Amino acid sequence: MELSHGYAEHLKHKRVMDMLNSFSGLAGAVFAFMVSTSLFLAASGVFKLYLSFILYGVEPRWNLLAATFLLVFSVYGINKLTDMEEDEINNPERVGYIKRIEGIFRHAILVSLLLAVFLSALTSLWAVLVVLFPIAAGVLYSIRLSPNYPRLKDVTGVKNTIIATTWANGTAFLPYLVAGNVALSKVALIYYFFFMKSMINTILFDVRDIEGDRVNGIRTIPVKLGFRKSKALLIALNSTFLLWLALAYHLGYFGRYLPVLVFSILNGYAYILHFAREGYKPGKSLDVWVDGEWLYTLPLALIM
Repeated sequence: MELSHGYAEHLKHKRVMDMLNSFSGLAGAVFAFMVSTSLFLAASGVFKLYLSFILYGVEPRWNLLAATFLLVFSVYGINKLTDMEEDEINNPERVGYIKRIEGIFRHAILVSLLLAVFLSALTSLWAVLVVLFPIAAGVLYSIRLSPNYPRLKDVTGVKNTIIATTWANGTAFLPYLVAGNVALSKVALIYYFFFMKSMINTILFDVRDIEGDRVNGIRTIPVKLGFRKSKALLIALNSTFLLWLALAYHLGYFGRYLPVLVFSILNGYAYILHFAREGYKPGKSLDVWVDGEWLYTLPLALIM
């Protein structure tokens, strides 16, 4: 009798473990799909824009949040389609996902881009121009304007600057368009914050992709500087926020949200030190911690 009871408990425990493993596998597959298709990054971009609205002290506009989600998905989707060759080395799992759904993915990118433009037009023509900037920048970034000069994509650091500028433009200027009369010093501080966070993050992802970039002859900042100097550069860039914090405090900006901004800056040091290690091969943790930064930073601001 005791043996039968013990066996029944064993089966029950096994069924529970099987269910947990199945759920874990499904959750992992869903997350991998969201990362591979940029849906995860698009969601994080919405949270980032929401935080910017909060820093400006204005109510978030749903159409601009939705436009940002669709724009990030489409712009990064285009990049994933054009960069499959180097991603075969850097991120073969992602390439596999994209190849399996390539036809649907292309149509989804086009529809998302058109919807992003339409939704931004509900605010103003200026909002449309902000939304279209990443597309124009992407074209200039990828094409060769003259046979005598390299593509901007092939110039070390240009990619990082364009990505950071694109993120900062959308995140800082879309709320500004609906905020009314805002001091330019405050706009500049918000712009710099999101620009430098994006600059640091894109260089950090280049550290992860250094092997594939070297093979494909792509001279990113980490390829040119190496691991140690790239890590020192990242720490130096993040340290510029110390002066930024002093200015924000002196000018009386951001009030109760300053602790959240301090957390974001300290978080930057933490993931730089963790991921910028020679020989370290990060998995999905890089996407969760770095790309997903705003998914856990915004809730902190909302409870302040």
